[in-house]
Amino acid sequence: MNTQFEPMDRVFISLGPIDIYWYAVLILLGVGVGYLWARYEGEKRGLPKETFADLLVWALPISIISARAYYVIFRWDQFADSPMSVFNIREGGIAIHGALIGAVVTAIIFARVKKLSFWKIADVAAPAILIGQAIGRWGNFVNQEVYGGEVSRSFLESLFLPDWIINQMYINGAYYHPTFLYESLWSILGVVLLILLRKVNLRQGELFFSYVIWYSVGRFFIEGIRLDYLLIGETLRTAQLLSLILIGLSIILWMYRRIVVKPPRYLDTDSESKKKN
Repeated sequence: MNTQFEPMDRVFISLGPIDIYWYAVLILLGVGVGYLWARYEGEKRGLPKETFADLLVWALPISIISARAYYVIFRWDQFADSPMSVFNIREGGIAIHGALIGAVVTAIIFARVKKLSFWKIADVAAPAILIGQAIGRWGNFVNQEVYGGEVSRSFLESLFLPDWIINQMYINGAYYHPTFLYESLWSILGVVLLILLRKVNLRQGELFFSYVIWYSVGRFFIEGIRLDYLLIGETLRTAQLLSLILIGLSIILWMYRRIVVKPPRYLDTDSESKKKN
């Protein structure tokens, strides 16, 4: 049976000669929703109201640059013959690990300049980041990218997926694992987990470590079935190696801070920040 499905239009809207893509819209929607969450929670935790707006001004462009740089570094053979194509991100090619590295470094510097606790900012931002990731992955769905190995239509139907998702996973004559969906759902579950852990009143930094561990565990296994991946050498998948490193580093820092540093707990009132607000 020669079944053919027209893929979704990647263009959200055309404004004269300018096309605005669904990918960009969904990424910005994820950023926007995450920002609103972080701002609300940050005010409750005693952070100045403008903290996340000011941070976003710097973190967003730096994250885009670092996400592209990360991708280019591990796919340099793709750009070696045409170095100027490095700047053409309209054709795709950004990596979420690169974006996260850029965002964390920016937040560390920002916290130092503003004389705020990086760990408090990171804890507040952790669920917001997962929300952004959960929404942003749907941009990959529209683009028909970030998918796994070939499967049957009956397999996708067994996951109780609606036809509009199943049909979009029909790419070049075959159906594929919707790994974008797996990661989106994993991120949503992570948000629920972090909300529950918040009630436990962990020490500052531990919610952020929980985010890193949760995302990295999911990404390690999901990366194993993806067909588009970055490599170190011939066989080592970059995201899997980085996930293992991040899990180990998070556990070490978690134990060190709990045993040696003994920082305040997440829900404890920071009276000094409260006064500044």
